[in-house]
Amino acid sequence: MSGEVLLVRHTEVARYWHGRCYGRSDAGLSRRGALHAVEVAARIAAWRPDAIVHSGLGRTARLARLVAARTGLDAAIDPAWQERDFGTWEGMRWSTIYRATGSAMDGMIDDPDGFRPGGGETTSELADRAMLALARLPAGRIAVVSHGGPIAAILGRGADQPPHEWLALVPAYGSTTPLMDR
Repeated sequence: MSGEVLLVRHTEVARYWHGRCYGRSDAGLSRRGALHAVEVAARIAAWRPDAIVHSGLGRTARLARLVAARTGLDAAIDPAWQERDFGTWEGMRWSTIYRATGSAMDGMIDDPDGFRPGGGETTSELADRAMLALARLPAGRIAVVSHGGPIAAILGRGADQPPHEWLALVPAYGSTTPLMDR
């Protein structure tokens, strides 16, 4: 497969989710996030994708549907583009997780092959899943509306960076990251 990919992080989630672990939880968008999605959709449509793929979670589906409406394309769902599975941590405040587990959450970067936050997915499993989803994309210009974790994992693996450096690669809400000649 060859072509260009535009990785897009969903826009801002609702205030309820700020400071919470929301991974695969279906967090809705804030008012600002909903307005920003309209702006981001226009930028993605101007890029002229051949296809649109999203994770299936509401925060990506909304943006993907806006792009689809502007381009006349279908927005395909691929759950492999979902955020990390945080298991029992889903929906909890990060401060609550820290009080309950201490620095255990550091295992996401210190032990990427073995640590399962809340019994969920390891960092390596997240990265493997994201890389496989990227490899499965059809040829052409593909817009992928996804989440910070999968995007950071793809960028980190692509740059041969160790997982402890991937947090700095998590893109801002609504940002776009082009990948050429995958």
